[in-house]
Amino acid sequence: MEPEGATRALVMSDVAARAGVSHQTVSRVINGHRNVAPQTRERVERAIRELGYRPNPAARALVTGSTRTIGFVTVTINQYGPAQTLVGLEQAARNAGYSLSVTVLDEATAEAMREAVDRFVGQSVDAVVALATYDDAAEALHLIDVPLPLVTVQSGGAVEEPAVGVDQVTGARLATRHLLDLGHRTVHHVTGPADSQEARDRIAGWRAELCASGAPVPPYLRGDWTPSSGYAAGKELAARVRAGEEVTAVFLANDQMALGLLAAFHEEGLDAPRDVSVVGFDDLPEAPYFTPPLTTVRQDFAELGRRGVRLVLARLRGEELHLDPVPPTLLVRGSTGPVPARALPAGV
Repeated sequence: MEPEGATRALVMSDVAARAGVSHQTVSRVINGHRNVAPQTRERVERAIRELGYRPNPAARALVTGSTRTIGFVTVTINQYGPAQTLVGLEQAARNAGYSLSVTVLDEATAEAMREAVDRFVGQSVDAVVALATYDDAAEALHLIDVPLPLVTVQSGGAVEEPAVGVDQVTGARLATRHLLDLGHRTVHHVTGPADSQEARDRIAGWRAELCASGAPVPPYLRGDWTPSSGYAAGKELAARVRAGEEVTAVFLANDQMALGLLAAFHEEGLDAPRDVSVVGFDDLPEAPYFTPPLTTVRQDFAELGRRGVRLVLARLRGEELHLDPVPPTLLVRGSTGPVPARALPAGV
C-alpha cells in the first residue's frame, strides 16, 4: 500500500487505459513501429501528452535493443563550421526521435578515437557519427574496428566509411567565378590548415576555376581558420599592393580569416571593395554586419545534419545509401565589386 499523498509513477498501462487500447499498442507507438493505424497512433500520442507520460529509457532499451542515441565524436568544436555541424546533427537526430551523445577529443589519435568509440559502445549507442575534417582524425578511423554503424561528416571523401558533407570544391569555384566575373584578372587565396581536407578542397576549387578561365594562379597564403591568420595575410597582401603588385581580389577559406584581413586592410588604408574585393566562406551570423558586409559562401549545416541522420538510419536498417554532397550557395554582399580603375589596362 502506497503512503498517503504519494504519487505513483505513470506506467504504460495508464496510457493504454486513457487511449482505450492495449498495452502492446502503446508499446508499438512509443517504439516507432509502423503497423499502427494513424487514428490509433494519434489517440495514444494524445494520451501521452495529456498524462505527461515519459517512457523509461532503460526499459525501452531492454525491449527494443536500442537506446535511440547516436554518438558524435569530433576533435575540435571551437570553429563555426564544426559547431554548426553539431547543431545540425542534433536537430536532425531529435526530429528523428534520437538523442545525441557528444565526445570532443583533445587530439585525433587512433587511441583517443578507439577510447571514444569504446565509451559509446559501453553506453549502447545505436551508431557513431564522426566529424573527420582533419587528416589525423580520418586516418584514426581507418585503424579502429567499429562494432556498430559509423558515418563520417565533412570528410571531403577522405575516408571509405559512409560519408556526407558540403561540396567544398563547388563552393570555392563559386567564390572564384564571382570575382572573375567582376573583371578581376586573378584571385588570391588565403587557405585553411594544411592538414584540413576541407581547406584542401577549397584550394582545389579555387585553382580549378582559375585554370578553367585561363587566369594566372598566384601562390596562396597559408592561414589556420583564425582571424589573426587572416590579419597577417591582410598585412602581407597590403604590402604587395604598396609595392605595385596587382592584388584586386581575395578569396579566404573562412569568414573568420576574412574578418582579420578586412581589419588589416583598414589599418593599411585599403578599402573593400574599392581597392580589393573580398570573399569568405561559411556565412557566419555576423557576416552581414562586417564592414563592409561580407560576400561569402554559405554552407547549409541543417541540411548536412538531416542527410547525416538519414545515412545513420539507413545503416541501422542495413541499407546502402549514397547521398550527394550538400550544395553551397554564394551570397553576394558589399565586400565585392568591379576591378578598381588603377588595375585596368590603359584605355579601358
